[in-house]
Amino acid sequence: MADLTTSVQFIKGIGPQKAKALEKLGILTLRDLIGYFPRRYEDRRETRRIAQLQDGESACVAAMIASPPTVSHIRKGMDLVKVRAVDETGVLDVTFFNQTWLKNSLVQGETYYFYGKAEGSSRRRQMASPVVEAEGRQERTGRIVPVYPLTAGVSQLVLSRAVRQGLDACADILPDVLPDEVRQSHHLCRTEYAYENIHFPESEEALDLARRRLAFEELFLFTVGLRRLRQRRETVSVVPFQKVDMAPFYDALPFTLTGAQRRCVEEAITDMASGAPMNRLCQGDVGSGKTMVAAACVYFCVKNGRQAALMAPTEILARQHFTGLSPLLEKLGIRCVLLTGSTPAREKKAVTARLAAGEADFAIGTHALISQGVDYQNLGLVVTDEQHRFGVGQRAALAAKGSHPHTLVMSATPIPRTLALILYGDLDVSIIDQLPPGRKPVETFAVSGGYRQRVYAFLRKLVGEGRQIYVVCPMVSENDDLPDERKAVTEYAQTLQREVFPDLRVSFVHGKMKAKEKDAVMTAFAAGEADILVSTTVIEVGVDVPNAAAIVVENAERFGLSQLHQLRGRVGRGSHQSYCILISDNRNEETRARLKVMTKTTDGFRIAEEDLRLRGPGDFFGVRQHGLPGLKIADLGCDTQLLREAQEAADALLERDPDLAGCPATAGRVTELFTQAADTLN
Repeated sequence: MADLTTSVQFIKGIGPQKAKALEKLGILTLRDLIGYFPRRYEDRRETRRIAQLQDGESACVAAMIASPPTVSHIRKGMDLVKVRAVDETGVLDVTFFNQTWLKNSLVQGETYYFYGKAEGSSRRRQMASPVVEAEGRQERTGRIVPVYPLTAGVSQLVLSRAVRQGLDACADILPDVLPDEVRQSHHLCRTEYAYENIHFPESEEALDLARRRLAFEELFLFTVGLRRLRQRRETVSVVPFQKVDMAPFYDALPFTLTGAQRRCVEEAITDMASGAPMNRLCQGDVGSGKTMVAAACVYFCVKNGRQAALMAPTEILARQHFTGLSPLLEKLGIRCVLLTGSTPAREKKAVTARLAAGEADFAIGTHALISQGVDYQNLGLVVTDEQHRFGVGQRAALAAKGSHPHTLVMSATPIPRTLALILYGDLDVSIIDQLPPGRKPVETFAVSGGYRQRVYAFLRKLVGEGRQIYVVCPMVSENDDLPDERKAVTEYAQTLQREVFPDLRVSFVHGKMKAKEKDAVMTAFAAGEADILVSTTVIEVGVDVPNAAAIVVENAERFGLSQLHQLRGRVGRGSHQSYCILISDNRNEETRARLKVMTKTTDGFRIAEEDLRLRGPGDFFGVRQHGLPGLKIADLGCDTQLLREAQEAADALLERDPDLAGCPATAGRVTELFTQAADTLN
């Protein structure tokens, strides 16, 4: 008998071949299959007459095949099947591409249902490659039809049938993870009804009930898991750090910390002195000074006789941190070491020996800090920079090098506070909402492609003044649904070098290059060995180049606002006025409104709020970003009331039954969802 962990290949009607295709969508088990929710729905219940079809509108029509289908060979690899269908109101000419089998399956005189986009005049309508089904054998017409995200080798029909088979297979084994009292008090449908109607809704009302139930369940389980993570952390005791005179650290700085930085330092120090392990997120806008907050925490930790480690996502960023922090901290008696993947074997051996013997106080590095053979004598503080670049396992592995070390997580991705408190419910949140004085805001412009020559002239002027330029493209090669050389980094870089700036030094970098190659290009750019760097978003987290005075983003509509803001943060780091130019030919009003936001404010938190409002929380949620279960169906942009209800229900349940002893199904599902995340607290 199947259970929810059964591989989909053993589900009746699927088998190994389909299972392999489904795996590309992340569907491995029966639970994955029934939890693969539609992206949207198409209402195909209404059947129109041919004369009622509107040009450019998708609709369902019932019509009789008037003449036998014909096949014509257009060119190699392209066959057309044409058929004429009629009803009492008109004629419909239907064309199918590369579906020659239809010639023998569409029978003259029989009635079929066609669903597709109508074109042509009212006298003679046309449809190209519609869904077609015989009368009485309808699967994809005559009802509300789910539309799923797909991959190569998996069609809507194949996926829909697989889901049907999955739901049939678990009809009697689907546990209800919501306690009865929660379900009843919040007027939620049963789980079987919810899964059936989220995939095959019998009506709009049934779909609403199903979605509400599943979104509530998701938010409820998420809240329960976060609350239990926090409880677990709060039950762990560590030796409290003692008070330290921070004045020498502050006096050694070449500048005065902002009030927001001081507040964050005080919050972290209070945590470390509390007797419970700190687990704090420090988030701030680009250039807000998170690194100095981390440095203050390192000073406090080392002066308490413990070691600290800072893990950065790239070698180039690790080296930048080391170059920036070690001169400051060494003066204060803190012995710093650098450890990356490219550290020579002999040097690595010496560094690891110093860490194990307690002869080094502060290690800065990449994932090399967590490699086998790297041990710490007394690790007391773990700092991870650009947290969304690390998997949970990597952060957990660093924490495991000590006995419940304090954890400081730094993020330059501004997240609205309300969302941060939900997303990082197991963390305390510190926000640096103040920029250092004297920073010039980056001037931002949104223009169409028609301005490109003027943009190029402006870039040439900046280079003539000794400045450097970033140009960002959204993709690496032209194998894209919108083939255009400007979207291809390598091709665009070559075009710029050959046709626009033959006298300037143009280099390029993208994510498909090897790490050493990327680092070499970015290091050379930072050293002033190139004037223009054409890149994908790989520069989003990169080395500081104070001389970079402009960033141009091609096809800007293809990026979220928060990502555009991150990219903009690559410039404006020096004393020169800097510029961000967003190029887009997209005429969609919503798109233009989004880009306009970028020209009006440089406040990352305001931008994040707007991004959340316009796009939903997709950019913020996702297992790769933070290691917590992603939201598949709930939308924090729309479900705020439902979230409050789910949180209240979760808190009430945990108050009555903190160990969930009376709710084994809830406890089991929460454990499944949060197993990985819980490891971060080991």
